[in-house]
Amino acid sequence: MEITIGLVKVLTFILGPLVLISYVYGVSHSQNPSGLWGGVPVSWQRYIIPFMFLAALGYVVYWWIVFYHLDALTVESFRWPWGESDGNGNSRLLFSFLLILIPSALWIESTIFHIENDYSWTPLLVIGLLLLVSVGNLMLGLIAYSSYQDNISGSGYMLLGSIALGIQCILNDLIIWSYKFPWSE
Repeated sequence: MEITIGLVKVLTFILGPLVLISYVYGVSHSQNPSGLWGGVPVSWQRYIIPFMFLAALGYVVYWWIVFYHLDALTVESFRWPWGESDGNGNSRLLFSFLLILIPSALWIESTIFHIENDYSWTPLLVIGLLLLVSVGNLMLGLIAYSSYQDNISGSGYMLLGSIALGIQCILNDLIIWSYKFPWSE
């Protein structure tokens, strides 16, 4: 199967809204929606919430540049900073987006499952999903950085978008939230 920029766009069009739907559904059926914050103090939540919106904006900016600003040949040329372009930029981009979107759509349900069941393995599931999102975010950042090195138009915005997303996904979710969450009661 050939991975084209069109395929990547369609999959992100489908999976992106599914992430939002999973959050709305998860919060709506959670017995204790505020419990999803775990051990993050209320005073920290006021600072984290704006970063959620900043992360969403960063994702949309990155997404917009890739799908509406760049041509297909440029996206195909995406590479890692340590390598040469090999025409597999669409694959790199798809894998990066999938690592962000699929685990993000599963995160809230896995957290609710942990809260309601408290099995010994459920923290690994929840943190593992956050780790996958963070790896996907780092991959988007590496693609943006190599695009910046190659002087691709809009790559600075891609880099800023991946940084904005990373503040939320890596710092606030993977590190702070995972550390503060009361994994056993």
